[in-house]
Amino acid sequence: VERALRALPDGPEAVLAEAVAVLDEDERVNRAASRHAADLVLAHCARRPLRLLTHCNTGRLAAVAWGTALGTVRDLHAAGHVEYVLADETRPLWQGSRLTAWELAEEGVPYRVLPDAAAASALALGMVDCVLVGADRIAANGDVANKVGTYGLGVVAARHDIPFVVVATESTVDRTLPDGDGVVIEERAADEITHVAGTPVAPEGAPVFNPAFDVTPASLVTAVVTENGLMRPNR
Repeated sequence: VERALRALPDGPEAVLAEAVAVLDEDERVNRAASRHAADLVLAHCARRPLRLLTHCNTGRLAAVAWGTALGTVRDLHAAGHVEYVLADETRPLWQGSRLTAWELAEEGVPYRVLPDAAAASALALGMVDCVLVGADRIAANGDVANKVGTYGLGVVAARHDIPFVVVATESTVDRTLPDGDGVVIEERAADEITHVAGTPVAPEGAPVFNPAFDVTPASLVTAVVTENGLMRPNR
């Protein structure tokens, strides 16, 4: 948006040209970030083929054409390094089951959808070699804001000594934000929790806590990878 606004004085065609440039750039930087992340995952995980777990959607439906964390899965799969992917359902909007599972099926990547609440058990049972997630915003110190449920994955991955890798573009890094405490978390509508497809699943008027995102401290993150390689937090 900021880039498009800078082109506004030059007229609508200039704004359109800048928007198209952003699209082209997004695919390029996503592919670069995913390649760097794939190399890092292979360096951290000795086991082959890999069993991966991801949360929310970070593929071509979320980006322009390739994806970040799911782009990394695509790179690893193309090289024959993926046994399967566990895709968290990602309640309450089901981005994992609706979107990520669809993308994995389209790519021919073996996958299983699991309830968000089952992810900790999957890690504890030794079913996961690496957790791969994206980010909506990254603070200068490496704290990561992402879809709610990501923080819990970071805690459990640390508990079981499993790499927790965040794949994002440099545009996601907000270096004006010192740490994750400054991230304002959106709280969404109660009916996303109290209803499923319009059918009530909770008592009428039930109070709800429905944050859309959470913040994973940098101390729980094995690496943040962008198109420029490993992010170097401002510590």
